[in-house]
Amino acid sequence: MSEVIVVTSGKGGVGKTTTTANLGVGLAQRGKSVVLIDTDTGLRNLDLLLGLENRIMYDLVDVTEGRVPYKKALVRHKKYESLFLLPTSQIKDKSAVNPAQLMVLCDELRKEYDYVIIDCPAGIEQGFKTAIAAADRAIVVTMPEVSAVRDADKIIGELGRAEKDNISLIVNRIRPQMVESGDMMDMSDIDDILSIKCIGQIPDDEMVVTSANRGEPLVGNPKSQAGIAYDNIVRRLLGEDVPFMTFAKDGFFSRLKKALGI
Repeated sequence: MSEVIVVTSGKGGVGKTTTTANLGVGLAQRGKSVVLIDTDTGLRNLDLLLGLENRIMYDLVDVTEGRVPYKKALVRHKKYESLFLLPTSQIKDKSAVNPAQLMVLCDELRKEYDYVIIDCPAGIEQGFKTAIAAADRAIVVTMPEVSAVRDADKIIGELGRAEKDNISLIVNRIRPQMVESGDMMDMSDIDDILSIKCIGQIPDDEMVVTSANRGEPLVGNPKSQAGIAYDNIVRRLLGEDVPFMTFAKDGFFSRLKKALGI
């Protein structure tokens, strides 16, 4: 059964597009056929994170306005044959695609692909309303910061008003030492405010920046805690019962133990 998932956030810069790219690659690694749709019209970045920026000929607006069929606009990933990107326009604005158009497109994609994952613009304006229209499931990405969590709460409320009730949470860029010192919200704080099921806790990881610059998502990379965390999220999406990671605190004594092999 095909599923349409929207990845959204209230606050920009929390890792929503990075999450979309990694989930798409992770599902493709497991043999699933996946289409990633960038709906952040005017500010597209998903193509960069996938390393596909030089392969784009047509975009989402071309498809919804009937200039080309969607198959002509899809860009196949260089490494994973079952992963495709439908980029959006860099020159149009977010009103260029409306909810009805995206719903029609997603109904067509459902017939041929296991997963359609929509990268939603941040905020609650027209782009958000368009992106969520066809979704069976919403994944809200936030960070353990008061402003990001408050904005995530607003998004969850808007999803509820749109009658989207299958909502999950991913908490990104967790810094264990800051949580331990009380300088960053912990999961119990976030749960108290948002009260939705968490399917992912991703540690802050410098390798995320490197992977974004290279256009190579981290999912499944055993050298990256973030990559392992994204792989665990993919497994949960596929129905596996996967325990959450325990983040090691990188203090002096933990580094000393590593050096001594203890």
